[in-house]
Amino acid sequence: MKDCVFCKIASGEIPAKKLYEDGEMLAFYDMEPKAPLHFLVIPKKHIPNVMEAEESESGLLGALLWRAQKLAVEAGFEKNGARFVINCKEDGGQTVPHLHIHVLSGRPLGWPPG
Repeated sequence: MKDCVFCKIASGEIPAKKLYEDGEMLAFYDMEPKAPLHFLVIPKKHIPNVMEAEESESGLLGALLWRAQKLAVEAGFEKNGARFVINCKEDGGQTVPHLHIHVLSGRPLGWPPG
């Protein structure tokens, strides 16, 4: 999508500190981290949010989550855990209209998140 900031990051138009990249997805550190470890995993394909994903994209959704946990483990957070968050639309707290998974760890995270 032309005006989507995450599409621009995925295409390289906007720089990001990348953790992982393949043909379908990109993981990069959040520019305003809320925990010692805070990165995002996004599909390169523009999917506005999880509620608008198609059944044909279910494999990609699973791959995004699998990659998120793999990167958290590789970063050393397997023992104490991490939070995996998918915000969806305005009431869900989504601020960028491109599906993304937040991965946060490195400190205790309370509930509810606030």
